[in-house]
Amino acid sequence: MSLRHGLLGLLAEGPASGYDLARRFQEVLGTVWPAQHPKIYAELNRLAGEGLIEVESEGPRGRKAYRITDGGLAEVKRWLSTGEVDHTMRLQSLLRSVFFWLMEPEDLRRHLAEEARFFAEMATVYRSHAEAKDRGDFGDSPATQSLRIAIEGAVRLYQSLGEWAEWAQTVPLATPGQKTPGQKTSGQKSGASPKSKKGA
Repeated sequence: MSLRHGLLGLLAEGPASGYDLARRFQEVLGTVWPAQHPKIYAELNRLAGEGLIEVESEGPRGRKAYRITDGGLAEVKRWLSTGEVDHTMRLQSLLRSVFFWLMEPEDLRRHLAEEARFFAEMATVYRSHAEAKDRGDFGDSPATQSLRIAIEGAVRLYQSLGEWAEWAQTVPLATPGQKTPGQKTSGQKSGASPKSKKGA
């Protein structure tokens, strides 16, 4: 998801300032799609320059509230309906796992335990959000219903990653200079045992 379409989608719910949008990003997307204040404000300026949003009001200290224009609404709908979905995922946890063989066993065990705990905690956080939505604490508007679907995706994602981290702890993994159970020594053929030299 591009930042611009995320901002347009949030503004489709109603006018908001850059500060409000940053807070909504944190509430709605959190660690799934983080967005920093400077990038949000820079993107808002670009969207305004393209006529996709406009300033609705300006408060103390130049704080601006934006609203989406008809062109902006058409753009976010176009993105949702015909835009190609970017399925790439930048998960540092999975990137690190490619190089687990470089870690000392004790460091690896500690790292995986921390990962499993983090993912389980995040699944619990999003599960509580889902339960609040199911109770109707935030109403049942179309936007809230869509958010419930997104939250369920986060619950299942973190739950699966937690299970992966738990499973990874059971995998025998050799670090440099070590052997995993059943690993052949250099020069040893499969199914054969080392033979002593003749006459030894």
